[in-house]
Amino acid sequence: MSISLNFELNDRDLEHFQAAMAAAKKAANGKSAQEIVDCAARLLSDAQKVQIPDFILQRLLRLDDMIAMVRDEAWALPSADRERVLSALAYFCDPDDVIPDSVAVLGFLDDAIMIELSVRELRHELDAYDDFCDFRQNQARHRGLEADKVGHADWLESRREELVERMHQRRERDMGVGYGSSSGYASSRGSYVRAWRPGLFKFT
Repeated sequence: MSISLNFELNDRDLEHFQAAMAAAKKAANGKSAQEIVDCAARLLSDAQKVQIPDFILQRLLRLDDMIAMVRDEAWALPSADRERVLSALAYFCDPDDVIPDSVAVLGFLDDAIMIELSVRELRHELDAYDDFCDFRQNQARHRGLEADKVGHADWLESRREELVERMHQRRERDMGVGYGSSSGYASSRGSYVRAWRPGLFKFT
């Protein structure tokens, strides 16, 4: 038997998490990009050692996508966009979680909420990266290649530039609009099968 629970965060709740994010970013000041990625990667590693609810799993997969955006050499985000992603990942360098990760079942709930807020903030980056990964995998299959072996191919670079430009246009259009709609999670496609990307999160 499963139970469906829905909850809403009001402005005061959001202010609490935004303050936690600001404090984490301040604490992460001076850390290198690799150190920030390693912090987020440790969260994924720890989550795989325990049983977690499906709704948290879905958000951890999106955290994995944020990490992959930074690690993916073929995606090669422009420096300003890369810093936006790293800034979102900085929260996961804070050892003082709102809810300690060691708490059974709900230990990653606060992380899931922060991921959800980050997904909404980075929705255009994530949408563009999802499209890029789909394009890479489809083209690799068409050309008889393995997606994880494709580097800076001309056809891939051309598509990357198109998607980055589209990402910038959509972000500028939405500037000041607020959170808007969330980027989709893997489950929206009916399964956890996604186009290849240099992800770290493994699930069974």
